[in-house]
Amino acid sequence: MQHIIEDLKNKTFSNVYLLFGEEAYLRKQYRDKLRDALCDASDTMNYAKYEGKDIDQNEVTDLVNTLPFFSERRVILIQNSGWFKTSNDKIADLIKNIPETTYLIMEESEVDKRGKLYKAVTAKGYAAECKEQDEATLKKWIAGLLKKENKQISMAAVDLFLEKTGADMENIKRELEKLVCYTMNKDAIMPDDVEAICTTRVQNHIFEMIEAIAVGQQKKALNLYYDLLSLKEPPIRILFLIGRQFNLLLQVKELKQKGYDGRTIAEKTGLRAGFITNKYIDQSKRFTMSFLRQAVEDCVAADEAIKTGKMGDVMSVELLIIRYSRQE
Repeated sequence: MQHIIEDLKNKTFSNVYLLFGEEAYLRKQYRDKLRDALCDASDTMNYAKYEGKDIDQNEVTDLVNTLPFFSERRVILIQNSGWFKTSNDKIADLIKNIPETTYLIMEESEVDKRGKLYKAVTAKGYAAECKEQDEATLKKWIAGLLKKENKQISMAAVDLFLEKTGADMENIKRELEKLVCYTMNKDAIMPDDVEAICTTRVQNHIFEMIEAIAVGQQKKALNLYYDLLSLKEPPIRILFLIGRQFNLLLQVKELKQKGYDGRTIAEKTGLRAGFITNKYIDQSKRFTMSFLRQAVEDCVAADEAIKTGKMGDVMSVELLIIRYSRQE
């Protein structure tokens, strides 16, 4: 990202920028900053936006090769085209020969770095991967946002806040806005404030449920399940998340036993953020390998029983929770 920051600061721009990766908030922020620096988005003669998998490539090609109208630049924004996941020689060749007066901003959630198109972008311009941020970076960002509101947050409160929101920056910003409004007359945000106003993600409920199963708190595990049902979460989705949780714990435990460190485990499992990975490592210690393997198999069996009509969805998940926990 430093490359883009320098370009914005010096007002010297590449003809092609690709923003990709799982952190949508960062993609959006840098996309908009580049667009606003390169052109006036209301100038419909020189700015165009295309989105989706049905973009007419011939139309884009014609526009790329059209001189700007009474302006220094023609700017084209292309979002979620899917072009970077398949071979696309046409657009790759277009980028190789892009006119000096045309600037392309491309935003994608996924790309194939081995593809001809990705290589064309990196040769002609700049590709920035917007990764999920680590705990330290997120805490620094949160503190910066709160400083603008003349507020501080305790360490305990920010830890609890991130436990509830996860590492998604869009969700963090949304929940932080709620928290700022709730604490309007206070200078410092405390854990009680976070508990009172911030929404706990469904995945966090599932994590708590598995934790309750691990320590034999059957009543708590079932209550968390009923809470999710009251929030209109479909039982089949809850089952999927339980199965995913057990499968992640199985992977984490296997990798930990092989001697991998937290960073490598995060990369191999897709957990990304370090503080989330550490939570999974700690939780995996509560289970044996055989327990986790059997749990994954039983989740698959429960899913099949629901889809074939052998058992109702609500009851199937409930019985699974009861089987893997015991009364306090």
